[in-house]
Amino acid sequence: MIAAIHQPNYAPWLGYFAKIARADVFVFLDNVQYSKNNYINRVQVDVQGVQRWLTVPVTYSFGDPINHVRPANACWPRSHLDSLRAFYSDAAAFAEVWPALRDIYGSLYRPDIATSNQVLIEVISARLGLKCSFRRASEFAVGGAAADDRLIAILRNLGVATSYLSGKGGAAYQDPEKFSRAGIDLRYSDFVHPTYRQNHPHFLPGLSILDAVFQIGFDRTADLIAGSMSVT
Repeated sequence: MIAAIHQPNYAPWLGYFAKIARADVFVFLDNVQYSKNNYINRVQVDVQGVQRWLTVPVTYSFGDPINHVRPANACWPRSHLDSLRAFYSDAAAFAEVWPALRDIYGSLYRPDIATSNQVLIEVISARLGLKCSFRRASEFAVGGAAADDRLIAILRNLGVATSYLSGKGGAAYQDPEKFSRAGIDLRYSDFVHPTYRQNHPHFLPGLSILDAVFQIGFDRTADLIAGSMSVT
């Protein structure tokens, strides 16, 4: 079984879903400390050829875990829908995907940002045809373990022989020997960002998956994800 672990980001980029596509189980790391100005409550979108942040306003106290962070405005899904309609109404696949995204955002009125992000990711994954089961790190008793030890504790709690699919950047700080001693096969993903048609001549990489879905639809986005990552 291949497992991947990542914080529950908001409407994340294609690389996030490429990892989901190659995992049997994906664990949302929802009980680590929230840090301001990251991808938990914001993501970049295309606004007339310029990368702009789409941000969920949140309220939290320093040191709070992600699953304790709450939206500061309960009506943020409606606000984001209005923004997305303004930004992407002229996108090629807008008419195709707008009804689905409107319904998806209608389900995001949740008490904490971790849950709303998880719902969004799971529903989009299903629309992309990704066959992966999802868990939350907060389900498991891993205590105050940090870094590699926390990841290993989560993987052990999954209860089956596991390969851990890490991002390529993890090679800079992860200790392969720790994983080996725990009986876990450590593998690294190498994501190559695909290009697709946007409404301007220069391609903007790293945007929310919503950009690709609006521009080329769910099916073609799924095809891009399928061919965008190798695993070593």
